[in-house]
Amino acid sequence: MTSDDVSEPSTLPRRQLGRFLRERREGTGLTIAKAAALVELSQAALQRIEAAKTKKVRAIDVQALCDLYEVSRADITRAVELAKQARVTSWYTAFAGLHSDETFNMIVELTPAARQLISYQEIVLGLVQTPDYARAVISALPGQEDIDRKVELRLKRQMIITRKTDPVQLELLLHESALHRVIGGPRVMAAQLRHLAEIGKLPNVSIRIHPFSAGCTWGLLHGPFMILDFDLDTKGKPVEPPLVYIEGAGKPDLYLENANDVQRYHEVASAVRSTAHDEVKSRDLLRRVAREYEA
Repeated sequence: MTSDDVSEPSTLPRRQLGRFLRERREGTGLTIAKAAALVELSQAALQRIEAAKTKKVRAIDVQALCDLYEVSRADITRAVELAKQARVTSWYTAFAGLHSDETFNMIVELTPAARQLISYQEIVLGLVQTPDYARAVISALPGQEDIDRKVELRLKRQMIITRKTDPVQLELLLHESALHRVIGGPRVMAAQLRHLAEIGKLPNVSIRIHPFSAGCTWGLLHGPFMILDFDLDTKGKPVEPPLVYIEGAGKPDLYLENANDVQRYHEVASAVRSTAHDEVKSRDLLRRVAREYEA
């Protein structure tokens, strides 16, 4: 093993690049051996890149692989940027602008790989948005184009929690302010709240409202976050280490991988959970506020 090969847990940019290249290769029907030969890499080298087991990822190799897989120019640029970050070992990853498009978004590609999502939000989470609510949210963002396509992609993502086979477990802790922050108008809000009440009945989905009366968790305004936990391998270890996603909202998005940070956010989620309404009371509240919008 060379100094550029890694035995310690891989970083998020390495894993994301490896996942991207593997999926694009499989989409073309090429084996690792064939793809490696066509770009003049050893099979072992390509295997290490796809498995995120090496820091030595040359931009020229990524460019060649993307050309082979007929990847778009925009995605090549983003993949090369990931390759540049592959050598960096950090307790967090920050992306400003990178992967901001729904077609190549870091969190979009991470969530289907997760086993469980625990999320605290102050507007409705994209995975449970109605089409009209999603359209209103996306339209309000600056510089938006192809809104119909972005709404369609967002709705397709929701399959990870509604599919019949191995759906992702979702726990959504939604602040009560989201029920009263009017997005898209009263009709849109009423439909969205009723949708939350219904989708929360799924066995893999838990939606609980954190009321105004609960005050601040630990006396702090911690803001929205999402914890991603991944499947276990045959040895009972996560196939990827858990991480915390914090949307930047105009600033760089943050991905925290340090075990202490992940544990701290689990503790925050537990504190929010302990002061939130139970699922039944939350559904009742959602329906009551929906009726108020319909009045």
